[in-house]
Amino acid sequence: MNKLPRIAKLTTEDSGWGFFLCTYKELRAGRSGSEFMILNLQDASGQTTGKILSGVERCKTEFEAGEFVRAEGRGSLYNGQVQLILSTIRRVNPDQDRLQGFREDECILSAPRPVDEMWEELQGRLRAMTNDHLRVLLNRITTDHADQLKTWPAAQTIHHAYRGGFLEHITKMAEVGALLSQCYGANRDLVLAGVVLHDIGKLQELAYEGGTGSYTRDGNMVGHIALGLMLVREAINGMTDFPVELRAQVEHLVASHHGTREYGSPVEPKSIEAFILASVDELDAKINQVRRAIAEDPSSDEFTAWHKRLGRVLYKGQ
Repeated sequence: MNKLPRIAKLTTEDSGWGFFLCTYKELRAGRSGSEFMILNLQDASGQTTGKILSGVERCKTEFEAGEFVRAEGRGSLYNGQVQLILSTIRRVNPDQDRLQGFREDECILSAPRPVDEMWEELQGRLRAMTNDHLRVLLNRITTDHADQLKTWPAAQTIHHAYRGGFLEHITKMAEVGALLSQCYGANRDLVLAGVVLHDIGKLQELAYEGGTGSYTRDGNMVGHIALGLMLVREAINGMTDFPVELRAQVEHLVASHHGTREYGSPVEPKSIEAFILASVDELDAKINQVRRAIAEDPSSDEFTAWHKRLGRVLYKGQ
């Protein structure tokens, strides 16, 4: 039996076997009363829905959500999306399956850029800062949370929702933020501080392990903006002679980065740097959604299928 292509290249003509990370598993009842199973499967290139329509009883205990699996099946089109109809599935046996090419990293959806490359880019921007207070603050926080910053997704589902997505999001925001700071005469160091810190509370809002994420208790009950404000205030309180006005500016960036109260910000932007930060944050999140929607659309049409969250079809070009 052939090995299936990567999920991003999967078509309705494909059949075979492959290794995946199962991030979701749900048992459902069909119209006739018979049971079937819905799964979310991912590899480093993308994610897709898997369905088990027969032999469901046998599969119930073969694996759990959050585990790596070996699955056999065929591509099928449903609502314009290519899915996998599975005939067999089991949890991975690492010692046995490594002989067939199983690698954990190849089953986890990840940022397209190498993490080490993005990290060095960020460190270079921190070294170039001229404001000593902000440079020390960002160095302390990034050093204390380096492992998470290199691994965490930027969100649970909407944008950059994959390993290294957080770092990808802030490095691109830092690049664009620096250009806009120059164009509009804004404080570049302050914008960079907002870029690095605006979502820092997500390191406590989300739990992320083995390629799957979930909201923590604090994430559900407090939220990442409030968690981020507490983390930033604690870090500043541990520094000597950090200017009171500068602290207020930094905290304002974190508090206002969603742009409006309607979108969850407790305050709206009141400084040029805050306007830049909120705009760049929204832009990068949107562009990431657009790129993934285009990349994952299975058709050869000029436009994608209707994208519910963006509320439109998207032009794919040639």
